[in-house]
Amino acid sequence: MEPKNYWKGLEELNADPAFLEQRDKEFSEELPVEEIFSSHLVSKSQSRRDFLKMLGFSVSAATLAASCRIPIKKAIPYVIKPEEIVPGLANYYASTFIDGNDFCPVLVKVRDGRPIKIEPSTTKHIADDSPNRFLFGGTSGRAQASVLSLYDMTRPQNVTVGGKKVDKADVSAVDAEVRNKLNEIKGKNGNIRILSSTIMSPSTKQLIADFITEFPSAKHITHDAISY
Repeated sequence: MEPKNYWKGLEELNADPAFLEQRDKEFSEELPVEEIFSSHLVSKSQSRRDFLKMLGFSVSAATLAASCRIPIKKAIPYVIKPEEIVPGLANYYASTFIDGNDFCPVLVKVRDGRPIKIEPSTTKHIADDSPNRFLFGGTSGRAQASVLSLYDMTRPQNVTVGGKKVDKADVSAVDAEVRNKLNEIKGKNGNIRILSSTIMSPSTKQLIADFITEFPSAKHITHDAISY
């Protein structure tokens, strides 16, 4: 797709030299530095207090002039925009949160595909006899802070084998190698173990059950850093 170019006016389109010279200036008007230093305010004797005032004003003005330029942020539009996303408007997705003994239904506020806020769920989908029914209508501190883990820069960004990063192009080769090893163990009637923390997700449990069906010698072992 060929990028589009936009101009603020005919002067920029025609590359008018006067316009280009004015555009590249940080200040639209020249600062009257020589007039200030040649004025009577500077030439006459001043007290120490007035000198400190002038020095503080000069340093502050220079700091503001050097740091007031806003960094450029480029907004890249969607090539094919998803129907459910409207730029600037948030979507809400119902989910559940669990961490140790903390469990609560939540609504995840998502803006432009990025989760930014965890809010209490207002839809009652917990059975009346559930031990977690008292948590309906509220969230814990862990649930509120859990959204920060999605933006943790220390999270693994790549697949690693033996402590070394694997390029995205080589991930399929790693998958094939793992499949070959599993089939080799299965042929020798070897034991396969899946180690994980406690899993509450029905879909993840179904995936593990399907794996055990494929490899009958496999067993699922759970271990939590903080035990129930």
